[in-house]
Amino acid sequence: MTHVEEFSAGGKQRVRTIWISDVHLGTRDCQAEKLAAFLKEHECDQLYLVGDIIDGWRLRKSMYWPQSHTNVIRRILTMAKRGTRVVYVTGNHDEFLRRYGMLNIGNLLLVDEAEHRTADGRRLLVIHGDQFDVITRYHRWLAFLGDYAYEFSLRLNRWLNYWRSRCGYGYWSLSGYLKHRVKKAVNFISDFEDALAHECRKRDMQGVVCGHIHHAEIRDVDGIAYHNCGDWVESCTALIEHWDGSITQYHWSEPATESEQVTEAEPLKEKLPETV
Repeated sequence: MTHVEEFSAGGKQRVRTIWISDVHLGTRDCQAEKLAAFLKEHECDQLYLVGDIIDGWRLRKSMYWPQSHTNVIRRILTMAKRGTRVVYVTGNHDEFLRRYGMLNIGNLLLVDEAEHRTADGRRLLVIHGDQFDVITRYHRWLAFLGDYAYEFSLRLNRWLNYWRSRCGYGYWSLSGYLKHRVKKAVNFISDFEDALAHECRKRDMQGVVCGHIHHAEIRDVDGIAYHNCGDWVESCTALIEHWDGSITQYHWSEPATESEQVTEAEPLKEKLPETV
């Protein structure tokens, strides 16, 4: 399917639906500035926050909440005030909100899971996904241990990328490398995808939108459309539904600097004929 991009009077791209997950507000590795910029550039009828938006696990250990994190919350509330239907689907890191399930305040709805109907009529299950993670569900102590290990890998990643930048190299994700190279991690992702696909078949749904494993993906899993939002800690990805019902993955990238724009324009200038 093809999609047509629409723009509002303010120059924002207007789309039907946006899904984001695993923002982890309240942690030092949250890319809040990038997320705020993304939300500022887009307008949508529906915004799904697919779990782990606020990291309650980390906030219980130490309080970290800079202005940039407040700006993200303010941007979401502004979108709701201007007519966007905001559905907050709770995750395991913001499970403290699950006690308030089905809370509805204006255009803001708090739920444990939701059903989304695409423009082309498909029924999608929208769920964070921790319910289908055996470790998180049955071995909570191991989930906390894994969270500590992930936090350590992010700290190590900051150090590695500091020296990579000093040497002129681009960003490299250590955790992303491990997810793709370590056999157990690859098997875990595959089992997670299969479990969600099985649940969709049980409910007679055509697809799922989830988060939880910080691994952005759009693919077919035995006839079920699997969509993972990714995260706003490392990959900075989101899912966007266009007006024809097609869903694409968005990856945030740094805007081009003026010097880069000039460099890109120079070859065009060289091809122009000389004026007499």
